[in-house]
Amino acid sequence: MKDKKIRMQLQCPMPKLDFDVITLGHGSGGVLTNKLLDSGVFDLLSNPILDERHDGAIFQMEGKMAFSTDSFLVSPIFFPGGNIGELAVNGTVNDLAMCGAIPKYLSLSFIIEEGLKVSEFWDILVAIKGACEEAGVLVVTGDTKVVEKGKGDKIFINTSGVGSIHPKAQISAKNIKAGDKIIVSGNIASHGMAIMSVREGLEFDSEILSDTIHLNHTISGLLDTFGEHIHLLTDPTRGGIATVLKETAQSINLGIDMAQRNLPIDNQVASACELLGLDPIYVANEGLFIAFVDASIADDFLETLQKDENGTNAKIIGTVTEEHPRQVIMESAIGGKRVVSMLPGEQLPRIC
Repeated sequence: MKDKKIRMQLQCPMPKLDFDVITLGHGSGGVLTNKLLDSGVFDLLSNPILDERHDGAIFQMEGKMAFSTDSFLVSPIFFPGGNIGELAVNGTVNDLAMCGAIPKYLSLSFIIEEGLKVSEFWDILVAIKGACEEAGVLVVTGDTKVVEKGKGDKIFINTSGVGSIHPKAQISAKNIKAGDKIIVSGNIASHGMAIMSVREGLEFDSEILSDTIHLNHTISGLLDTFGEHIHLLTDPTRGGIATVLKETAQSINLGIDMAQRNLPIDNQVASACELLGLDPIYVANEGLFIAFVDASIADDFLETLQKDENGTNAKIIGTVTEEHPRQVIMESAIGGKRVVSMLPGEQLPRIC
């Protein structure tokens, strides 16, 4: 992944401009705005729809569709394993994939604080281009605004996306039933701890990297094989896996049993969580999904997922039960049991 990013940067050198930082004038809609967009957004993200430069995007889609939107204000904007640009693309792509959709088109909007270095903006654009190409999506419309110094924090990004529902997808919490197995696609808590390691100045034997990645190709392959037996897909971003599982238990009026020993987590991430007094089940993820699947295909689903580069550390972490409805009960590593609740407040602000 790191090699891909380096190649993308080499293939997309920053053009020579007559300004080094972004000013309020770059959000005025005039000459400076056009210089900024022409030398960056439109060139890097060029495609027939975006090249129309119209007030919106006109395109044709058939059948059932999914639509999603998300805003990103992560701090810092550059972090181990990624930056806010690819995070914004992957986040909306993954939200669409969780709906059982094949992502197609994105909108991309920036709110930039005056004083942002043009070189930083360029690096973000290059990351956006790379993430779009890897996910197979196009940016077809967008917007750019600039706010006064102190009224923002470098840059905020909004992405919205549309996609066509996979022909075999029947994703709905209503399909979940007692006995369903719960599978997480990989190591938990990596993104949140990558951000926190930078904020807190923590150093480890090897760098903790964010897990930000697009999951749509992985999900599409699983839907091809297992279709209607996949009852629900969801990505455990803010609030971690605990929040997703608790929300799901409440919505389906069933219980969830899970075991701490089955949770996949990198040793350094676990150490960082312990050092900072954080419970990893509440820490944000950006490259994971949780699947509720029919018990009859759970083992085959897991085996298939583990063969995918985005699922090598996947594990079955729990089961849906008729007991203790609306509650998530986790068995600890030493055999005790605890009720898993939602966070009462914000554990890690500005995490995505």
